[in-house]
Amino acid sequence: MSTHAAVADRIEIADLFTRFARLLDEKRWEDADAVFTADVVVHSPRAGEIRGIDKVVGHMGQAEVEGEHTQHLTTDLLVDMDADGDRVAASANSLVYFYRDDRRPHMVSGLRLTCALVRTPAGWRFCETRIVLAWTRQE
Repeated sequence: MSTHAAVADRIEIADLFTRFARLLDEKRWEDADAVFTADVVVHSPRAGEIRGIDKVVGHMGQAEVEGEHTQHLTTDLLVDMDADGDRVAASANSLVYFYRDDRRPHMVSGLRLTCALVRTPAGWRFCETRIVLAWTRQE
């Protein structure tokens, strides 16, 4: 794989993490296929193991709290590409602020994300995501 291709992949993967955070913050569940494979596996502190994009989307919709918003900030992205460049192991930290309109956050959580990604015809997608709650602070 050329250096240019590797750099382009890393930029696309970083964008994927951002698209995932924005999908969560904007509650755009209908766009889940822009970040996940159809057979995605998500390991969540709230729901345990969820298999398949339809079940993941269902969980995200059910987890909504009326009037509550989130802001996900993803940092410290680390990408480890395989030799072929079609699979990636990636990890990141995420800070999640929970707030209501025109109010300061009432809760903040620190998460650790460990993910497997695959190259698809539509671009990079998460095929497995493990979300681990590191800490939570209530305001």
